[in-house]
Amino acid sequence: MSATPTGLPPRYLRTPEAARLLGLSGRTLEKHRTYGTGPAYRKLGGRVVYSVDDLQAWANRGVKTSTSDPGAGTVLPARPHVDTPAGSNRR
Repeated sequence: MSATPTGLPPRYLRTPEAARLLGLSGRTLEKHRTYGTGPAYRKLGGRVVYSVDDLQAWANRGVKTSTSDPGAGTVLPARPHVDTPAGSNRR
């Protein structure tokens, strides 16, 4: 683990906190985990946690400057996708 610029260790958020940070519901974030379309997460014991850096990186994939901007990437909706087989974790 690398330290953040302030010298503090990385912060990890549980699903409800991570969802609030992203402006999503906790259930939506759970669906993203199921379909492999969401941010990277870690399992610590039986708990799912998200790094603030991973959440920010995932959200930044959807950055656009206009409606015609193809952007650098795509943040997929929380549902099954043809190119994402169920159970696979693409990130």
